Amino acid sequence: MSDFAITALLVVALFALLGSSVWIGLTLAGVAWIGMELFSSRPAGDAMAVTVWGAASSWTLTALPLFIWMGEILFRTKLSESMFRGLAPWVSKLPGRLLHTNVVGCTIFAAVSGSSAATCATIGKMSLPELAKRGYPQEITIGSLAGAGTLGLLIPPSIIMIVYGVSADVSIARLFVAGVFPGILLAALFSGYIAVWALLNQQRIPVPDQILGWRARLYESRHLIPVVLLIGSVLGSIYTGIATATEAAAIGVVGSLVLSALQGSLSWATFSESLMGATRLYCMIALILAGAAFLTLSMGYIGLPRHLAEFVGSLGLSPFMLMLALALFYILLGCFLDGISMVVLTMGVILPTVQAAGFDLIWFGIFIVVVVEMAQITPPVGFNLFVLQGMTGKEITWIARVTFPFFLLMCLMVLLLWFVPGIATWLPSKM
Repeated sequence: MSDFAITALLVVALFALLGSSVWIGLTLAGVAWIGMELFSSRPAGDAMAVTVWGAASSWTLTALPLFIWMGEILFRTKLSESMFRGLAPWVSKLPGRLLHTNVVGCTIFAAVSGSSAATCATIGKMSLPELAKRGYPQEITIGSLAGAGTLGLLIPPSIIMIVYGVSADVSIARLFVAGVFPGILLAALFSGYIAVWALLNQQRIPVPDQILGWRARLYESRHLIPVVLLIGSVLGSIYTGIATATEAAAIGVVGSLVLSALQGSLSWATFSESLMGATRLYCMIALILAGAAFLTLSMGYIGLPRHLAEFVGSLGLSPFMLMLALALFYILLGCFLDGISMVVLTMGVILPTVQAAGFDLIWFGIFIVVVVEMAQITPPVGFNLFVLQGMTGKEITWIARVTFPFFLLMCLMVLLLWFVPGIATWLPSKM
């Protein structure tokens, strides 16, 4: 059977299983078993057992459940309310005023969360009622929250970065460092758009309740101290080399428990809910990673990655055109799969191609994160759209429409990464 026929058969099997609502991890493992059993000489059962155990017991991967648990704990604290009180006085003079709390709040919370959906839900729970009460337009309020919520993937610590680092065998600490400048730049693009929109629609921006002086602003900023200390302890321990990503995640869990206790929101109920929420999410991710690892091994035995790389090479695409093709591919894939599934499902095939093209794997990791961010706000499977639909009751198509300007800003970010790669690679090169 030709390579094209084998690929077509496996793709049909993949989408048939996904369409029949089989879990993604089991789908990946099932397709891998079909491929290895039918088109290779190695026993599929033995290969699956060894590969699944190796993928599930990776020490590097232990950072993932810890960061997820940290986000779950913080989701149940009064952190978001304190952040709003600390941020609001500082943005009241900017064009757009309190709309910037969505962007700044998501940027700060992303540095202690690692999850796009958790960032969007936590900040939305705080900002949407406050902004609605003050009369801010719904379309820019919800659109900016959906766009800024994706920063949870780019600003470290990031769950997607950990998954990519494990899949591509790249230093997670260097990936975290690489995400700092792109995350801040993307947040600045979002705030810039809000400012321009506000200047063009000045009559729709409510008059501020009050303008505080410098002393009053500094006094209100005391509410930001807990989150700043937590961010400093987690990221500072990584950047200074004191702790690995896994050890920093453990520091974050301890810090979030202490913060929750000091705020009076730590109880047995919230502790058990956060632990069970993190366990459920990590088990889903671990199953996907294990299935993807087996699929990668299966495709390696069949030879599909090598043949695909040879096919892409035969097309004669320039590196820039390859980058655009991959961006389009991931955006389309994001219409049907969540971000983690996209990364683990494609790395085995894509990595040989991008390495042959000479792409830096740290840079490519940031590129992947940005295009996965774009997939978070593309229907029908845009996680941030689902989160906001549940919070606002709006139609998902309406939410996607008001979020579209922020999608375009992410497209601009991809181009900036290409033409100025130092945005992602300069800081890691200093480690």
